[in-house]
Amino acid sequence: MADAKAKKESVEKVEKKTPKKTIKPAEKLAKAGKRSKKVQEEAAQKVAKETKKVETKKKPTVAEAAKTVQKPRVKRYSKNQKAAREMLEADKLYTLTEAVALLPKLSKVKFDATAELHAALNIDPKQADQMVRASAALPAGTGKTVKVAVIAADKDAADAKKAGADSTDAAQILGDISKGKFDFDVLIATPEKMAELGRHAKVLGPKGLMPSPKNNTVTADPASVVGEIKKGRVELKNDPAGIVHVAFGKLSFKQADLLANAKAAVAALYHARPTGVKGVYVQSLYLTSSMSPSIKIDAAEALKETKE
Repeated sequence: MADAKAKKESVEKVEKKTPKKTIKPAEKLAKAGKRSKKVQEEAAQKVAKETKKVETKKKPTVAEAAKTVQKPRVKRYSKNQKAAREMLEADKLYTLTEAVALLPKLSKVKFDATAELHAALNIDPKQADQMVRASAALPAGTGKTVKVAVIAADKDAADAKKAGADSTDAAQILGDISKGKFDFDVLIATPEKMAELGRHAKVLGPKGLMPSPKNNTVTADPASVVGEIKKGRVELKNDPAGIVHVAFGKLSFKQADLLANAKAAVAALYHARPTGVKGVYVQSLYLTSSMSPSIKIDAAEALKETKE
């Protein structure tokens, strides 16, 4: 009897520790192959919702896309912009002389606007032999103050300082570069000092400040280069799309001076033609000023004007 009682007590303990699993009514119906009306409605709603999501994600066919009519974008100009654009003949190719004369008339800004030249070139910027890297000396200057830093030996640094260089302390310049300070617009170095700039190439390169023999910022005569830059020298450099942008003066310049600068910039652009370019070099040429419409130039005539 004692054994039977002990066995019964042990069974009761096990049953207490492992409670019986309760089966919900919905599960019973599912197991029995039946579902309540409410469960069926919820399932139908869920399927409809998922179907709708899939349909919305589907891309329209070519035929469906063709049927979709998109409204054309209409450019809206201010009164000043509209008046300026009405001065230009849409299909006309202007000469440099005509364009320079028009620039002040098209400008409606209240500050001294910058005159700009933009040229789309037939080059492949990914090819090393088709990159445009040059400089142009503008006869009337740029109308902009340019800060020039020079890294050179003591005598060359002193000559550069006399020529107008803003900074010639090599140790300070290199220290500022390492700290991320760039208190200059142009950096010039002599060939023997280029080794000291090598470790800063990754910082100076992307900013367009790394000295290079192509634009004459690596030179044995830094004083003469400083003089050219201070008088008015601009860099010609293509962007990733193969376009060159050059600021060649201010609208406050005399028309003759602005025209002389424009001719110098165009001449330097043609002179910088890479050897790897075949066919037409300058695909399109435009003159414009700050916040004004652009004037399309006859590139072939512009080249002839530079030789007059």
